[in-house]
Amino acid sequence: MRRAEQPSRRAVLTAAVAAAVTAGAGPAAADTEEPMPADTAEPARAALARTVDNRAWTSHGDWRGGTAHGTRAVAGARPGVAIAKPAGTTGYTDPHTGTTARWEFGTWTSPAHRLAVPATEAIVSWNAHTPAGTWLQAEIKATYTDGTRTPWYVMGRWAAGDQDIRRTSVDDQSDGKSTVWTDTLAIDDPSTGLRLASYRLRLTLYRRPGTEATPTVWRLGAMGSDVPDRFTVPASVPGFAGELAVPRYSQEIHKGQYPEYDNGGEAWCSPTSSQMIIEYWGGRLTPEQLAWVDPSYADPQVCHAARFAYDYQYAGCGNWPFNAAYAATFKDLQAVVTRLGSLTDLETLIAAGIPAITSQSFLKEELAGAGYGTAGHLMTVIGFTAEGDVIANDPFSETNEAVRRVYRRREWENIWLRTKRYNASGKVVSGTGGVCYLYFPARPTAAQRKALTAVGVRV
Repeated sequence: MRRAEQPSRRAVLTAAVAAAVTAGAGPAAADTEEPMPADTAEPARAALARTVDNRAWTSHGDWRGGTAHGTRAVAGARPGVAIAKPAGTTGYTDPHTGTTARWEFGTWTSPAHRLAVPATEAIVSWNAHTPAGTWLQAEIKATYTDGTRTPWYVMGRWAAGDQDIRRTSVDDQSDGKSTVWTDTLAIDDPSTGLRLASYRLRLTLYRRPGTEATPTVWRLGAMGSDVPDRFTVPASVPGFAGELAVPRYSQEIHKGQYPEYDNGGEAWCSPTSSQMIIEYWGGRLTPEQLAWVDPSYADPQVCHAARFAYDYQYAGCGNWPFNAAYAATFKDLQAVVTRLGSLTDLETLIAAGIPAITSQSFLKEELAGAGYGTAGHLMTVIGFTAEGDVIANDPFSETNEAVRRVYRRREWENIWLRTKRYNASGKVVSGTGGVCYLYFPARPTAAQRKALTAVGVRV
């Protein structure tokens, strides 16, 4: 969590001095302008009251439908895309270690997807396996509503581990119309009416030369949205009541631990929340995986989640797609970053057994019972009371036992879904507009599939 006295997450990103990361990315610098086949898949939903469009490539047909250079579609229970005969070899200098290495690579480019909702923002997320000696890069290229195009924007250089490269976002990417802020591509001035009309995604898969190892990507997608500016949102009517048995973990018991990862547990709300839901779905880390953690620390898996969600450019654990990608490294889990439109959507998911991680910011007096204010915080929604109030596992708690909280429905709904708010100084700053992470089984039940489809997530 980032505390209230600090600038908001977006403000921090806007003011950040960009690192020189864009050089040396190999094929990412190249672009072919050949016509791309249109995406013919039906939108998962009528775009959540026309504010959100979430498209993902997951099936064998999806992977065969893209443009491959040095990659191949992989069939099986969990279809994906992997390196075949590499398209070439390139060098990459890791900006966080200074190490230069050679890598074989292949690329896969999606068909153009026309957004059902012309968007002010887009967030790319992916699920992948990257064995030792491999990594991937995810990019987006959009067409504006005025007919011009963005460059290829790097939305992440990622590996599940941290020995081959340091996973990183890439700052200093802008064309004067849009800018990448860590994990979000945003129109610079939405008041002009300019929007993202369509996009393509590109994967570049890397491996050490002469090996047979390959990354395998099972899910690749983007969430485009145009959530209207608002300080308040309409109240929803309570529906489902019930609670899921999600493990409870406190970030606060990790204060001072591994400060190299975003100053230690004080800022670990995102990976702590991720670990709760990963374990709800049965994900477990082995003693060998946790051997690096000081044995005197409780809940070492939370330390592990922080380390392996950490973004070395952002210098934090709160990169949304990196958390989703970490969750999807666990067997039979998939994950996506999206926006939801109301607490009714959350009730739909909870009723199907799917908890959600939500992002919100608020002053202390805006959320009764929290006892703090924050410029950005993640917590896990696990249920609703009979009165419709929100039951959340809030990692900003002194102990694991204190993690379960009940928050007033109307207060919680507003702080989560609004896009504008006043900070402690009275300045207008941004809200997240309903951002959440959803982690769910690779093979969901019929009820889970129905619920995910209902909130606009393709499975």
